[in-house]
Amino acid sequence: MSIVMQEIPRLGLGPHSSGASLTTAEFDAAEFEEGWRYELIHGVLVVSPPPLRKERDPNDELGYWLRNYRETHPQGRALDATFPEDTVVTPKERRRADRVIYAGLGRDPHEGDVPTVVIEFVSAGKRNLIRDYEEKRDEYLAIGVREYWIVDRFARCLTVYQMHGSSCMEHVVREGDVYETPILPGFELHLDKLLKRADRW
Repeated sequence: MSIVMQEIPRLGLGPHSSGASLTTAEFDAAEFEEGWRYELIHGVLVVSPPPLRKERDPNDELGYWLRNYRETHPQGRALDATFPEDTVVTPKERRRADRVIYAGLGRDPHEGDVPTVVIEFVSAGKRNLIRDYEEKRDEYLAIGVREYWIVDRFARCLTVYQMHGSSCMEHVVREGDVYETPILPGFELHLDKLLKRADRW
């Protein structure tokens, strides 16, 4: 008895494709027009413009801090890698995260590794708030992300979610405070400095 393997079509997707119904396999095999953000949410392709400067600038700054920590801090080798604009794979979704951190692996991350930390910079609008504070939180923590950070320039805070057993714990860092995590020993996130980068624009 022979088994026929079905070939997944390699779709060319762009902003005109927003709203198309796709399987995860079709999304993973697709070729995307550059300059846009692509996500698969509830089986539907969502295409968004790139983030605003108010989000890109603090994200770049955070990336600089993380790489500087890795290169100069005595415990900086805890950070394996950090990437902006990375796709996080969940069983049914393909989410575009503003930044991911891999830590504690002791090696470069492989394709398919679950990020240790996922970071989102909130965009304006109620829909974005629900997506970042509820939908993405549940999806990221369910796949084993250890910490989920939400940088909210509107509420002037950083919210950190972690799983402790079966409970989701929330920690809110206010403007002027510093966040530290045992995942990156010795790393300090000065929230006021990060928000000032957004305020420039």
